[in-house]
Amino acid sequence: MKIKLVSLIGAVALLGCQTVEPEKKPDPIDKPPPKVVEKTTKEVFADAVAAYDAGNLDAAKEGFAKVAAKVPNNVVVQFNQGLIAEKQGRLSDAAGFYEAANKLDPKHKSTLLNLGRVYRLQDRFDNAIALYEGALKDPASEYDVELNNNLTVAYRLARKYKEAEATARKVLARTKDNADAYKNLALIYFDQNNYRLAEFISANAKKLDDKDPGVYNNLGLIYLKLDDRRLALSQFQKAVSLKADFAPALFNIGAMALAFRDYDGAEKVLSKATELDKNSYEGFLAYAFALDGQKGRDAKKGVKAGEMFERVLAIKADQNDAICGAGWAYAADKAGWDKALGFLEKCKGLPGTSNTDQQLIDSKMKGIVAMQKAGAAQPKVEEKEKPKAAPTGGASMLDKVEADAAKQPDAEQPASNTPPADGTAPAPAPAPAPAPTPAPAPKS
Repeated sequence: MKIKLVSLIGAVALLGCQTVEPEKKPDPIDKPPPKVVEKTTKEVFADAVAAYDAGNLDAAKEGFAKVAAKVPNNVVVQFNQGLIAEKQGRLSDAAGFYEAANKLDPKHKSTLLNLGRVYRLQDRFDNAIALYEGALKDPASEYDVELNNNLTVAYRLARKYKEAEATARKVLARTKDNADAYKNLALIYFDQNNYRLAEFISANAKKLDDKDPGVYNNLGLIYLKLDDRRLALSQFQKAVSLKADFAPALFNIGAMALAFRDYDGAEKVLSKATELDKNSYEGFLAYAFALDGQKGRDAKKGVKAGEMFERVLAIKADQNDAICGAGWAYAADKAGWDKALGFLEKCKGLPGTSNTDQQLIDSKMKGIVAMQKAGAAQPKVEEKEKPKAAPTGGASMLDKVEADAAKQPDAEQPASNTPPADGTAPAPAPAPAPAPTPAPAPKS
């Protein structure tokens, strides 16, 4: 009896562990698929703004494009597409979107500021001037500080210094505490080689805002012209210490490193600077030369230099230095030979290419073709092409600047009360228009 009881209990226990699945009724064959609910235009716009805020510019671009397909004549949508294109370095697209927004609303201030900036980046200074002058004809905007400051920049870049100075002083006549107007005025004098006056005006801007990195960047440019590289370097570094992502000062530090053939140092700084500012062809050109200077010891750097020269040409197609630079850079590595031949052919046909350079190019092209046929692994770097960079572990630009300073007598102190900034490192940094975040959603 005991055995049967144990056996029975075991059976009950086993039954208790089993799971019984409920029966399922089969789906009807003709059941319709679930209905897909499309997002409203307002929801798509909100998603695009969220993507922009998260730094996903590709998703934001796609979202605003979808909104534009539904609401093509909305100034905000056109403006936001322009803003994204500008941040991605697509200046032609940015100009097109901003121009469309400007046609829809000629008084939309953010569009005016950003379109003018794009024109300046494209060296279309007359277009920028016409845009700002047209906006300032409106009595309500005649004394608008931002528009007038940006007009000052456009005049200066167009070398219309008389008009630039008059506009800067117009701003200061009504707002004597505007640091941007002082910075612009300093650069007007800087461009006309009046460096001491530019320094004095910069000191006024510094008194108004001693946390403005642009002031120190401008002072760095001035001290470079006054041949005080140590003090110039300190001003650029001060600018970066105040704003780590201040691209103009990073570009200038990189340019100084490049001038001292500190190619490694220049590469590090210019890599960051070009990531921050994708629209500076001068910055990408300097970065390309920093990489090109290292191709003798690392042929892959030559290929990367070629890619950066191409970035320059994507911004400014007629940059002859980039055309020729790309040819010689790509020639350093087998992976770039095909592109090298194309760019070298273009370089040879440029009006400024001398007969001697044409002969060198012909020789290089013949050598590449011969090695391609022979299946050679790598071209020989000609003596003329070999970089003059310091070997790995050599003196950095900072070391060289300090060494130069030690060899010379103490530099004359600045005329104004502008002592060297703490720390030790040419595109001027005017007061460009800000890039506003996307505006509120349009009505669907």
